[in-house]
Amino acid sequence: MTDQRARTQDRPIAYPKARRIRFRFGEPKPMSKYYAGGDMVFSHFIAGLSAGFPPGEESFIRSVRAFADRITDPVLKKRVAGFIGQEAMHGQEHRRLNQKLVDMGYRIEWFDSPSVIERQRRLERRLPATVHLAATAAAEHYTTVLASRVLTKPEIQALAGDDEVRNLLNWHAFEEVEHKSVAFDVYRAVGGTETMRIMTMATLLALTVPLTAVSLSISIGCDPYARRRPLTVAREAYRLFTGPIFDGIGRELALYLRPGFHPDDIDTRELLERWQQELFGAEGALVDHLA
Repeated sequence: MTDQRARTQDRPIAYPKARRIRFRFGEPKPMSKYYAGGDMVFSHFIAGLSAGFPPGEESFIRSVRAFADRITDPVLKKRVAGFIGQEAMHGQEHRRLNQKLVDMGYRIEWFDSPSVIERQRRLERRLPATVHLAATAAAEHYTTVLASRVLTKPEIQALAGDDEVRNLLNWHAFEEVEHKSVAFDVYRAVGGTETMRIMTMATLLALTVPLTAVSLSISIGCDPYARRRPLTVAREAYRLFTGPIFDGIGRELALYLRPGFHPDDIDTRELLERWQQELFGAEGALVDHLA
């Protein structure tokens, strides 16, 4: 029995489902500049996350596709197909939000520019394919931790502000939890080692805070209104980094460093069942968004 089947033999196998969906940003009422409840820093933070998602998701897809011919388990093959479909839809809808944000004055277009994407592709070509896949598996743990917080903390739901931005974040978070272990299981299936897995995550952990702080500072620094209100920006930044998104997040991320860790060690079945109904049940919030 494969490791994948051993882990799922006592529970239903969940296949990530690619949902064709369309969000209506700025409808029926226009988005305000600081759409996250008037909070400048949190609005820039969400904009930066959204800007990085399309090229990031495409890199994740490439890392998994590189090993497609080595995946023999039919269960894992089907999960990979769902993973790729979900990530492609995430990139598409975030690009639509990003264009709206650029039109509103957010200087985030460089995240997804041809020159940045080409540099990213060159880096991928220089890395061993297993390292690229290990980075995807580690990044998926990051997104799962953030996604679980989005879906479990009412304070974060309230912070999102704009209804359609909240809908996008909830849908994305739900599907991140749904496919949380796919890249990890591909990495294991193709012989990825524990040492490389742990070292890759340790590297990402070391880079997270400085990269987040620098990109957020650049975004806010390009905002003339925010530059004229340094005390407000300082208060909002303190609230962001000490609030429900980041408080205690290091402990959750560090679980990945434990030898023998698997994403399914964290049971998210009840969370997924609840949000399946919230978003896509008979009267779910996003039923009318499905194509």
